[in-house]
Amino acid sequence: MKLPEEGMLLRIFVGESDTHKGKPLYEQIVLKARELNLAGATVTRGVMGFGADSRMHTAKILRLSDDLPMVIELVDTEEKLNTLLPFLDETVEEGLITLEKVRVIKYRHSIK
Repeated sequence: MKLPEEGMLLRIFVGESDTHKGKPLYEQIVLKARELNLAGATVTRGVMGFGADSRMHTAKILRLSDDLPMVIELVDTEEKLNTLLPFLDETVEEGLITLEKVRVIKYRHSIK
């Protein structure tokens, strides 16, 4: 798969404890992205953050949180990322979704 130099970054902010059909929401989003043949997805677990409700989530030793921030990032064409938006609209009940232009420098995989 080749990506054009001008791509889009879809970034989804959810909580670690958010679920969809009994499974972690971040996992379900990545699986759906793979099903839709998007270029790739990365999930990052935050160590601290807060959202619209201003409730603090932290991984400090004395107060281990089971609801740390999770960020899912996907880069592809706008057209391909748009195929994921109906699923996100259905499943992301709380969180933030952003879309921004990015410049793709390199996107390659090894051929085996």
